[in-house]
Amino acid sequence: IEQPTFPKITEMCVKMIRRVNDEEGIKKLVNETFQKLWFTPTPHNDKEAMTRKILNITDVVAACRDTGYDWFEQLLQNLLKSEEDASYKPVKKACTQLVDNLVEHIIKYEESLSDSDNKGVNSGRLVACITTLFLFSKIRPQLMVKHVMTMQPYLTTKCSTQNDFMVICNVAKILELVVPLMEHPSETFLATIEEDLMKLIIKYGMTVVQHCVSCLGAVVNKVTQNYKFVWACFNRYYGALSKLKSQHQEDPNSTIVTANKPALLRSLFTVGALCRHFDFDQEDFKGNSKVNIKDKVLELLMYFTKHSDEEVQTKAIIGLGFAFIQHPSLMFEQEVKTLYNSILSDKTCSVNLKIQVLKNLQTYLQEEDTRMQQADRDWKKVAKQEDLKEMGDISSGMSSSIMQLYLKQVLEAFFHNQSSVRHFALNVIALTLNQGLIHPVQCVPYLIAMGTDPEPSMRNKADQQLVEIDKKYAGFIHMKAVAGMKMSYQVQQAINTCPKDPVRGFRHDESSSALCSHLYSMIRGNRQHRRAFLISLLNLFDDTAKTEVNMLLYIADNLACFPYQTQEEPLFIMHHIDITLSVSGSNLLQSFKESMVKDKKKDRKPSSDEETESDSNSGSESESEEEASKPRRIRKRVNSDSDSDEENDINAVMKCLPENSAPLIEFANVSQGILLLLMLKQHLKNLCGFSDSKIQKYSPSESAKVYDKAINRKTGVHFHPKQTLDFLRSDMANSKITEEVKRSIVKQYLDFKLLMEHLDPDEEEEDGEVSASTNARNKAITSLLGGGSPKNNAAETEDDESDGEDRGGGTSGVRRR
Repeated sequence: IEQPTFPKITEMCVKMIRRVNDEEGIKKLVNETFQKLWFTPTPHNDKEAMTRKILNITDVVAACRDTGYDWFEQLLQNLLKSEEDASYKPVKKACTQLVDNLVEHIIKYEESLSDSDNKGVNSGRLVACITTLFLFSKIRPQLMVKHVMTMQPYLTTKCSTQNDFMVICNVAKILELVVPLMEHPSETFLATIEEDLMKLIIKYGMTVVQHCVSCLGAVVNKVTQNYKFVWACFNRYYGALSKLKSQHQEDPNSTIVTANKPALLRSLFTVGALCRHFDFDQEDFKGNSKVNIKDKVLELLMYFTKHSDEEVQTKAIIGLGFAFIQHPSLMFEQEVKTLYNSILSDKTCSVNLKIQVLKNLQTYLQEEDTRMQQADRDWKKVAKQEDLKEMGDISSGMSSSIMQLYLKQVLEAFFHNQSSVRHFALNVIALTLNQGLIHPVQCVPYLIAMGTDPEPSMRNKADQQLVEIDKKYAGFIHMKAVAGMKMSYQVQQAINTCPKDPVRGFRHDESSSALCSHLYSMIRGNRQHRRAFLISLLNLFDDTAKTEVNMLLYIADNLACFPYQTQEEPLFIMHHIDITLSVSGSNLLQSFKESMVKDKKKDRKPSSDEETESDSNSGSESESEEEASKPRRIRKRVNSDSDSDEENDINAVMKCLPENSAPLIEFANVSQGILLLLMLKQHLKNLCGFSDSKIQKYSPSESAKVYDKAINRKTGVHFHPKQTLDFLRSDMANSKITEEVKRSIVKQYLDFKLLMEHLDPDEEEEDGEVSASTNARNKAITSLLGGGSPKNNAAETEDDESDGEDRGGGTSGVRRR
């Protein structure tokens, strides 16, 4: 206002106006700012201020051409609504001024063009002016009634550039909204509009046809009732389609069919578009004929969905989508269900067809939404006189049944590697949920999964839906949280471009936040829900859960990077890791022992290793050769005697290995879960700077206040479970298991055994002995997690002596590598 010539004004307005849907405080500020800037009446004699205002508004509209104009509509609605009951209505007056001056501006602009040399060039400014007029018409069509005659000639614009098409489409949209409001329009004026629209429908491409048919629908259905005119047009295209169908049936490869492809595409699209806006089964159209037009159209369009050319298939599906808006009941037809569901669920099906089916459902839902809002407004006008019992809401029942039919396939489209498919699937689900057409609980896991999408706009949309569901139905999110985590792993697998690389559970950017961090932040507020969720995730690491290794890595990544806020959260996880380790570890050692064969030196029973084998063959084979890539570094920590003992141990166990290597592979596979838990505990300990005694003293049953302190996170601590990554990358499913690999697995087994023996040292022991026990424990861990320098062990065990902790600080070396 103070500096109207400042060059950044447009950019500033664009940034501000986009916040029109923010929280209340910001919303109020935005509304007030723009009311002052644009929607305050200008004195009549101040032409300069008016022109500036118009240029400013049209600049902002032009700048938002690619991002959509929802904000403008929202702003106008907010401002007009706020003064509905007031006696003085400045915004309404300002809008009238703006519309009148915009039209005047366009006329002047046209005159200036006709005087200059470049005649017939529609610049961006004209497009922006007409777009702005359309946005005003959308909210208050009455403002444009007196200018309709001025707008109509623009339908005859010669189209050569993109801008010309934009002008025609916007003028058609304005006429569609405004013509029905005119009182006693002249016959010739209406006839001219009809003819102009028809010429455009016959001549130009899809976008123009769509808007012109829509405008024709409003003019004919609401004003002129000139049904014969439309019927003739419909028959022209319908006849062409029937003829092309019979030619194609006679000989699919004939040259006539190929030569007529453009006509075929146009006919498919136009027949669909006409069916969307006109119900040709009314007597006004077909007279006394008994033919069922909608079934005939369905049959024709369905025929071309089986065409060999994908472009023809797409146009036929677009046509079907249009027809379903007028006759939604057609979507219950068996052949339509089969077509839609097979396109959505078939992995090999073309992406374009998938997107088109999703777009059809989206357009149908949007139309239903608009219709219901209109019905709602109409109802409010007569609500006083009507009886509620009579208001049967049949249509929302219809859309609900339709969405039940296709819901599963639409949700499954989230697991597609193309982001555009996921984008439209999410739009359909968001519309379905906003209209309350299905029970939201079935969508929760899928929305959690979509919250991990690489594209921020999709993540935010999915997260927003979850927040809405959580407001209305407390507890739903928590109920489906684990299922959602598993599903998010599937989405990440589908998106993963490099199958050799394991799927990770955090974002590869500077934040390295967990992919499911929004889910965790929704659950963490309720202590009971949070604990149940964390325990369920840790239970997946249990050896009996048989979770695949990559999914465990994904979950461990998330657990390592969740946005913990109080000390209680990581301490609770570490406490439960200890419990899981003591159970799973013993089971793991037991099953390995059982699979060993009796040897001369050992007195073990040759117990039935059949069971172990049958379990292990079921898929651990594929990940067998993990150890091949592991550095076999047996640290020389103690004197040479004990080293040779260790070697002897390994040799002794090697002799007892069964012929069949399946139990070995099973051991290597199952041990990954335990290794990940060890790493996770170590990571959380380093991240939050907890001492062993603090972890040891923690008890989950203590009151929440004790551990309510905030965490101070250390920077630069990253979760890198090298062993598991090596295991997954060296996926040598079909190669032989070598002696070297066998040795390293046996080494791992002995380390585990040592670790388990010293898991809970007796606290009453003498200091020296505890030290020895802790030393042994640290040595086992260091070895298991890939070796750390003995110096570290020695230094850290001094502090750890008195702990009954199951694991010393010996692994701090691991993190530093």
